Amino acid sequence: MMQPSRLHIFQAYGVELEYMIVDRKTLNIRPIADELLRHELGRYGSEFENGMVTWSNELVLHVIELKSTKPESNFNSLESAFADDVRRINAILEKRDAMLLPTAAHPWMDPSTETKLWPHDSDNQVYDIYNKIFDCRGHGWSNLQSTHLNLPFYDDEEFAKLHAAIRLVLPILPALCASSPILDGKVTGMLDTRMSYYKTNQSKIPSITGKIVPEAVFSKRQYLNTIYERIKNDIAPHDPENILNPIWVNSRGAIPRFDRGSIEIRIMDIQECPPADLAIQTLVIETIKALVNEQFCNMEEQIRAKTEILAGILDDTSTVGQQAEILSSEYPGAFGLAAPCTAQDLWRHIHSTLLKKGNTGLEKWSPEISVILNEGTLSNRILRSMNGDYSMDSIRNTYRHLADCLAQNKMFLG
Repeated sequence: MMQPSRLHIFQAYGVELEYMIVDRKTLNIRPIADELLRHELGRYGSEFENGMVTWSNELVLHVIELKSTKPESNFNSLESAFADDVRRINAILEKRDAMLLPTAAHPWMDPSTETKLWPHDSDNQVYDIYNKIFDCRGHGWSNLQSTHLNLPFYDDEEFAKLHAAIRLVLPILPALCASSPILDGKVTGMLDTRMSYYKTNQSKIPSITGKIVPEAVFSKRQYLNTIYERIKNDIAPHDPENILNPIWVNSRGAIPRFDRGSIEIRIMDIQECPPADLAIQTLVIETIKALVNEQFCNMEEQIRAKTEILAGILDDTSTVGQQAEILSSEYPGAFGLAAPCTAQDLWRHIHSTLLKKGNTGLEKWSPEISVILNEGTLSNRILRSMNGDYSMDSIRNTYRHLADCLAQNKMFLG
């Protein structure tokens, strides 16, 4: 998120939402994002700025990204703007018998035969080298939609505080956000199946993702000299023309951009409608803010959090979401809760603690957060609504309902 001048921590936030384009009747993917953008631009292009929200392309032609044009502090206005743009896009797509579909993975897309990469402008060179190295005809590349949250920092001191807090929150994000329980027409056994591909789709060069939870690095110099330098050296044999920049090749769950002063959180599955996404983002922001302000524990405790333990918890929440058991006494203890507990127990504790401190920003989103903390993640609600019938007809009917929720800007209750 670009700004004329750097923002201080918690001044404003960049939000990015990714949606699939599918056929209105069959729900099969439709690779026409370039035609959607051409409708507004009058030519093929990668971005269309529409006031508060900008539409942009992604790696594949069946995905469109809606992002805040600049960092915003008023999520109420941003939620309305996202909803308006969803309606506008659906009206355009309807003329082509297409529409937007939410959730983090298409439930029956075959990436090996249906993947169509973005073919236009200078981005194509980058996509070509990625495809050459990793073969982007896979779920981890061509069939995933996420929500990205960009949080600003001004200097090294703010970066250290923010990075320490974000590392603590990452492991339990799937317990809020999981929305990818079905792939290849089958229930996968994981609530956040997207995460399993996110972790492994670049395993040819392990330093690109690390353990998803970033290493305990708390200064720009240390980050550049360790993480980015290692990535640069590891990709060099695969990129002889030096096209790939290690700064944006980095695929950890939270990525610092020192050039623009922000950390981008990238491991949240997209939800069924903008209010659900922005409710989750608000809870995540307020939790990070409380950690930075040392309301749960001091910074020294946050810095000491072991990457291996955090990564293990992330694996568990990616699989079973809110029912993941957290046995490490150190992790829930950092939030003032005794172990053992479930991820659901921990999020309920965090949420209630923040509300008791008079957090008015969270109160607005209480209906959406209540659904998530009491009825489960979107993955839980998707599976529950199918009542044991996982046939293709049942999957199709469920995802048609999800498309309706997006179009109507309402939560999916199952």
